[in-house]
Amino acid sequence: MANRVRNFGAGPAALPLPVLEQIRDELLDFRGTGMSILESSHRGPAYSEIHEEAMTNLRRLLEAGEEYEILFMTGGARTQFSLVAMNLLTRGSRADYVTTGRWSELALDAGRRFGAVREIWTSAPHGHDRVPGDDELAPDPRAAFVHYTSNNTIYGTQYHRVPESGGAPLVCDMSSDILSWPLDVSRFGVIYAGAQKNLGPAGVTVVVVRRDLLERSEPSLPETMSYAAMAAKRSLVNTPPVFSIYGLALVTRHWLSQGGVREIERRNREKAELLYAAIDGSEGFYRGHARPDSRSRMNVTFNLPTPELEASFLTGAAAEGLAALKGHRSVGGVRASIYNVAELEGVRELAAFMNDFRARNG
Repeated sequence: MANRVRNFGAGPAALPLPVLEQIRDELLDFRGTGMSILESSHRGPAYSEIHEEAMTNLRRLLEAGEEYEILFMTGGARTQFSLVAMNLLTRGSRADYVTTGRWSELALDAGRRFGAVREIWTSAPHGHDRVPGDDELAPDPRAAFVHYTSNNTIYGTQYHRVPESGGAPLVCDMSSDILSWPLDVSRFGVIYAGAQKNLGPAGVTVVVVRRDLLERSEPSLPETMSYAAMAAKRSLVNTPPVFSIYGLALVTRHWLSQGGVREIERRNREKAELLYAAIDGSEGFYRGHARPDSRSRMNVTFNLPTPELEASFLTGAAAEGLAALKGHRSVGGVRASIYNVAELEGVRELAAFMNDFRARNG
């Protein structure tokens, strides 16, 4: 489609064009039902098939065993910041948190409202420009859980390994890099992710929780906030976000048809290498925020020599159809979000624009 831009937005992010086209084609009459999926009962057979497919696709892509439940919840990662503590932080226990950016700091603040928590490492003193090495972490093996954020969208840092938790259940906010590289799910107690960056349209949050941890959910919790209650009713305690789960089913079906997570990872590495090569080859014209060993393959963040050049870069990029590149207000500059859906050709166009802009303004 000639009028579609290259969308580098941090979220809601781009969706695969074949998925958008299928949504368009099915929107008024969903597979012969005579009504839209937006109008279909969440208890009816049409939606039930979508609901089950979404769960099955996620389980296949994550290679998650039957010892894990997959939940569809609402409220995004912000709500999960509280729900993790509400469901897992039992009386008399304490949780450990690693903070590497704004979102993990908010998770820590939320945890404090529900019990004893401890910040065991933070990158704040050096501007959130890296993630810790395992030798810098000393989690308590008796902790209720150890929480971290795998990718930091604002600062452009990312873990390229699963950190050690000392034997305590590991909880991870993967909102911005889920399915971006093969993962040993058995290392985790809970994984959660808002859908709007890599999984589908905004509105649904995926929670992958180890079944033995469901026992910690207090019976006094409201059903829609209880992992145990949601698992018992297959995320159908109340009307789920039907359209968002439908979109998630289509996106995960698309990735399965494309070769799964290993193929996604291969593409993501190639895309990130193109942009970091443009930064590293610019002789200081482009200055990346993240240290090289912590660079994100999802959000490439960098600054130019002056605010005026940054503004000119963004204006020129937009004129070339390279959209939504403005950096977060916390760090300014430029942020190219190249999530799983971002096409290689679009990243090539951005790298070429970067090289051309430097040649004209460096």
